[in-house]
Amino acid sequence: MRLAFKPLSAAAPAPTRLGTAPRSGLLKGASPGRAAARAGTLAALIIAGALAACSTNSPEVTTARGTAQLLDLSAPDLAPGLKNGPPSERLPNNSHLGADFMELSFFLESGRALPRFTRFEGPVSITLAGNAPPVAQTELGHLVHRLQSEAGLNVSTEPGNANTISVQFVPKRQMRQEVPNVACFVVPNVESWTDYRNSHGDEASDWAKLTQRQSATVFIPADSTPQEIRDCLHEEVSQALGPVNDLYRLPDTVWNDDNFHTVLTKFDMTILRAYYDPALHTGMSSDEVRAALPAILSKIHPSGGSMRALPADPTPRAYVKAITTALGQGASDKRRRAAAERATKIATSRGWHDSRAAFAWFAVGRLTMKTDPEKAVEAYKKAGRIYRATPGAEIQAAHIDMQLAAYALGTGRAQEAVSLVNRALASDVSSENASLMATLYMIRAEAYGQLGDAKKEHQARLDMQQWARYGFGSDAAVKRRADEVAALANAGARVN
Repeated sequence: MRLAFKPLSAAAPAPTRLGTAPRSGLLKGASPGRAAARAGTLAALIIAGALAACSTNSPEVTTARGTAQLLDLSAPDLAPGLKNGPPSERLPNNSHLGADFMELSFFLESGRALPRFTRFEGPVSITLAGNAPPVAQTELGHLVHRLQSEAGLNVSTEPGNANTISVQFVPKRQMRQEVPNVACFVVPNVESWTDYRNSHGDEASDWAKLTQRQSATVFIPADSTPQEIRDCLHEEVSQALGPVNDLYRLPDTVWNDDNFHTVLTKFDMTILRAYYDPALHTGMSSDEVRAALPAILSKIHPSGGSMRALPADPTPRAYVKAITTALGQGASDKRRRAAAERATKIATSRGWHDSRAAFAWFAVGRLTMKTDPEKAVEAYKKAGRIYRATPGAEIQAAHIDMQLAAYALGTGRAQEAVSLVNRALASDVSSENASLMATLYMIRAEAYGQLGDAKKEHQARLDMQQWARYGFGSDAAVKRRADEVAALANAGARVN
């Protein structure tokens, strides 16, 4: 099951959401008490993510985000510069790829072991059902093309194959009534929303009881933005086809509950290519798959070296529980902060310097901004340093810089905001996320406005426009985000 921890640059602040990204040091001319109060006020303005944990009664499914309103236009129409996939990334060596493959393929996120390897055997039809928005067909076509060309999968958008993946759009209200904390998800062996509702407890829809894959259905909220539809398609269709686990330790994949990556990466495509190698087939045991992997990985990633056994590096359930409590719903702020601190202690005690440690510090930063701004900014800095040192974590680092830039703007540090935005934009990987790009350009525009550079401010607003409607879904949503960033700029101007 994938938690809906999407750290959206696009998410509008709300009273129940937590502020982010404080700056260290006191505000000019402010006492410590006034500085803390100012930070608390800014918490309501600074860009926040929609972080909601799955409830304990949620099914073991994978999830992604699904908010805002849908615009019935395609990605090229809305954002001419938007790439269909991320830039070329480096792959880990085959020893790490093999270990990742085994953990992704033989466990559910809950920790339950899968007794056998399963996949679709033969061609797969991936089709839309019901009243799918037009943008969904465009995005599905782009995704299927990538699956064909990058992973070598025998998939198509044409119906008629015995193996099927159906994508269905359900009113958000209905989805929330049934699975209140799940954004979008995939279930095997159900054909409709009604079928899914009647399938609870049915072994046919239990991934751990599955003996073969022949059909699956992806459910997405009907009023999602174009970007949210794309993100859901990438994550849920790929997990219908391949691994159904998510791992916090992996930095360069959509199969991670930190949810920073929004489209399938080179790592994901490599795993899927291995998943459908002719040497594997449904019904194989973990030992049989492990024995076949060295030859498979040597063939598809010859520069990765020989596959050797690595020491186990499991993520303990205590860490997962701490992160779920920290960034979930239902707990008090005090309990959330304590849970985030607990996650950092687990990371430190295990000697982690990977995305798990960074995400724990990210959680501390989010949760302590109102109560201890200096502590929060130090947590963000720690998270940013780890992400920048981790291959494949450029998008995570860009999100950290966006949050820090927003706070810098709101505390009168316009030049610092520009520098942080520039660093975030320096990596092409940010261009896979239109809402992040639009927000970065909004911050840049307001910062240049504070600095009195009208020409650069105007250019930043033009740059913002090509991303904003794709990421936010409607003119009204774009205006809301622009107003939020402008409010930050106004607060920063008052500081000076």
